[in-house]
Amino acid sequence: MKLVGFPLLLMLTFIASSAQDRLLTRNGSISFYSRTSLEDIEANTQTAVSVLDKKTGQLEFSVLIKSFTFEKALMQEHFNENYLESDQFPKSIFRGRIEDLSKVSFDKNGRYAVSVTGELTIHGQSQTVTTPAIITVLDGVASANAEFNIVLADYKITIPSLVQDKVSKTVRIAVNLKYQAQP
Repeated sequence: MKLVGFPLLLMLTFIASSAQDRLLTRNGSISFYSRTSLEDIEANTQTAVSVLDKKTGQLEFSVLIKSFTFEKALMQEHFNENYLESDQFPKSIFRGRIEDLSKVSFDKNGRYAVSVTGELTIHGQSQTVTTPAIITVLDGVASANAEFNIVLADYKITIPSLVQDKVSKTVRIAVNLKYQAQP
């Protein structure tokens, strides 16, 4: 009986300790911004889900395309129906890792400049993205922030010629994630 209990205890300890290495958020902020001389377009969501493994630096986040909100309802409608085709491609996903994880001490308050590389999938198309990011640790809470540009054509997002002058070919994406330890 003792021999059966020990492996079970060992397994539960392993599961609990590996869960402590993962940070989670269900309310990450992602925004994008397109600027042209005719019109600025900005959209935001506060519903990104992300997991960060403190030991390996593996990082993943996903967001429902329909969760982005715009200042103008018509922009949001066009975004979902015509450009991102959110019924066909409902999510955007990033899977990658912190390249220089050794710079980060999750047990010590600080602001750590790192590089993140991974695959960003939007509109059913995946591209490798490498971007600088900041990991901030304050009183045991970690947050991650990054800004980078994407080219819409790389993700096969086409802009109708009627509005081509109103939508930039390059869009700025900002990611802000505040993590909590995973229970």
